[in-house]
Amino acid sequence: MTDHPTARPAPGESTSFLPNLCAPQAVLLLVLVAELLAVLLAMINRGLAQLSWDSIALYSFLVQWIVLVSAVLLCRLQPRLNRCSPVRAGALSYGLVLAVTVIFSLLGQWLLQAFLGAELRLDGWQLAENLLAAAILAGIGLRYLYLQQQLRNQQQAELSARIQALQSRIRPHFLFNSLNSIASLIATAPDRAERAVEDLAGLFRASLAEPALIPLKRELALCRGYLAMEQLRLGDRLRVDWHLDELPESTPIPALLLQPLLENAVFHGIEPRPEGGDIQIQIARSGNQVAIRIDNPLPADRHPEQARQTNRMALDNVRHRLQAHFGPAARLSERREGGRFTLIITYPTE
Repeated sequence: MTDHPTARPAPGESTSFLPNLCAPQAVLLLVLVAELLAVLLAMINRGLAQLSWDSIALYSFLVQWIVLVSAVLLCRLQPRLNRCSPVRAGALSYGLVLAVTVIFSLLGQWLLQAFLGAELRLDGWQLAENLLAAAILAGIGLRYLYLQQQLRNQQQAELSARIQALQSRIRPHFLFNSLNSIASLIATAPDRAERAVEDLAGLFRASLAEPALIPLKRELALCRGYLAMEQLRLGDRLRVDWHLDELPESTPIPALLLQPLLENAVFHGIEPRPEGGDIQIQIARSGNQVAIRIDNPLPADRHPEQARQTNRMALDNVRHRLQAHFGPAARLSERREGGRFTLIITYPTE
């Protein structure tokens, strides 16, 4: 009854007391488990020799209603349960399932007697049997779901810490260059200096924020600000070509995923070349896949293996963050040919 491992948790889900029992996958599993339980109860009560489709149908009707209504109510009460202590939340959940069992057991007796034309009366033994069975199975089931969710909470906490650690490894060497560029512009071009300070503030605000998925357009705005600051220092030596498809506003990307790659492109591909060079950035979307391509020149005086080693940390950082957010469906590939270095990132958006 867990979500897909690559699914991104909703805000607050990491502290949930129970898994989301109203998710489509969870509902399907609940229906299947309830049906198997109904067959088992019918077989125990009637015996294998006397087992019939009628008895299975009666037990299935009762068990399915109890299980599904309990799941819906637990989903509705999830915010309140999350604010309670585990013992109190467990007691409330357990009592709710037993109360639902009593209600539907009584309702089932009344409907069956009315259908058969019999006198309406309470079958106390049948009610006690249903309640005892529910008490045992609900205790086991709720305990299993609670432990499962605690494991998921721990995994999400570890994942969040890992993503935050990866995000914090952004090389800040451009800070000093940017401050020097701003200082040189204050007297000659105060407007450009002011814009540079705003761009720098935006980058550091993003780097200090909690690790999260942000709209791709916001990430591109940070990248444009970073490249604008580098152009203050490098001038015409840095040329940037953007090729962007129209993307939905909701297209996500991990915060500050592209900026370290562009920083590497400037540091390894543009700075060592006296004539500079161009960085090409292409972003396209096909179906639920986003493809990002970053292309920059390789310095002629640097050995390819040396460039590969100095570039490795940022690439490993990005690869790990992509997989942490999107799972194995995310890819980061690289190639060197024709004197240029190309990175291609692909990841799913749903």
